[in-house]
Amino acid sequence: MAPAGEKKGILERLDAGEIVIGDGGFVFALEKRGYVKAGPWTPEAAAEHPEAVRQLHREFLRAGSNVMQTFTFYASDDKLENRGHTQQFTGQQINEAACDLAREVANEGDALVAGGVSQTPSYLSCKSEDEVKAIFKKQLDVFVSKNVDFLIAEYFEHVEEAEWAVQVLKTTEKPVAATLCIGPEGDLNGVSPGDCAVRLVKAGAQIVGVNCHFDPETCVKTVKLMKEGVEKAGLKAHYMSQPLAYHTPDCNCQGFIDLPEFPFSLEPRILTRWDMQKYAREAYAAGIRYIGGCCGFEPYHIRALSEELATERGFLPAGSEKHGNWGSGLEMHTKPWVRARARRDYWEKLKPASGRPFCPSLAKPDGWGVTKGHDDLMQQKEATSQEQLKALFEKAKDH
Repeated sequence: MAPAGEKKGILERLDAGEIVIGDGGFVFALEKRGYVKAGPWTPEAAAEHPEAVRQLHREFLRAGSNVMQTFTFYASDDKLENRGHTQQFTGQQINEAACDLAREVANEGDALVAGGVSQTPSYLSCKSEDEVKAIFKKQLDVFVSKNVDFLIAEYFEHVEEAEWAVQVLKTTEKPVAATLCIGPEGDLNGVSPGDCAVRLVKAGAQIVGVNCHFDPETCVKTVKLMKEGVEKAGLKAHYMSQPLAYHTPDCNCQGFIDLPEFPFSLEPRILTRWDMQKYAREAYAAGIRYIGGCCGFEPYHIRALSEELATERGFLPAGSEKHGNWGSGLEMHTKPWVRARARRDYWEKLKPASGRPFCPSLAKPDGWGVTKGHDDLMQQKEATSQEQLKALFEKAKDH
């Protein structure tokens, strides 16, 4: 038990069978708000515009999040220097600022701070295990100095790199979670979800699962496969899911990055709050107890997760003060036909229209079939040249 006045840790909560609600996708949310640049997807806003990051943390807390994940996605120096990205802040400065902001808001409620690391350009460029691990260690040093509550290795396409990250994070005594951005087909080397999960648990992760790249339905299916693999191996773990807030039934193994709409025309695919309630219920039924979101998730999506699981959690989030259960607030609407929508069966059965005449319901994903070691994925510090772009434009015509 946690001492009086102290918050229960992540493993204490999960061991007790509690539901942990994660937060949402900071890079996408802040890109839409004008604080993150699409392409690099790096989190210098934590140092440049702390007020924006702080406010988003607060909105997720109000929506019911139990975890304030540090805005440190892609905050390794090799990523910050990648392809001519102009650096005004070092990775250390960004990571320190992100930890301070997450802690400030977490202290305003019953939330924990999670320090996160993610895949590196160095791994894609075939740098050595020692070189890649040194990058994770540099980030970990900040998390230790700022005393985050637990650690997350997230957004890994290759289980090998995720193992390396977990091994570094496990050098502390803090709990470690690990999530891969994979679907049912497994990682980009074809390692199955079950085998991936077993390798992560053996590396030292106490919580395993998936994040990003796929929609909730696909992610829950993938975590089920991970859970089956872990149990078959006679191991134990907790499970987490942090999917996209976009429908992706037409995706291939690389997920939404291969969709032609990525990243600037994904809005027609956004899940409604009612879709999110369905996701929360399906994840819970699958035995997943750390339930959150990634790219596309806004605070109202997290509030939907919290509301769907309010009975199990024993409370509603503060944000529900402004949101009637299953649209009940519409009972006060001035128009009678809108008042008639103040019921669960209306919203559960609704099939939303896109309002886009003649648009296809599914897309044809790109399928370049390249991953670690391919010339096209060798990373560089210099900005992509016009000659390199021209070659890519020509190649795109063939796909």
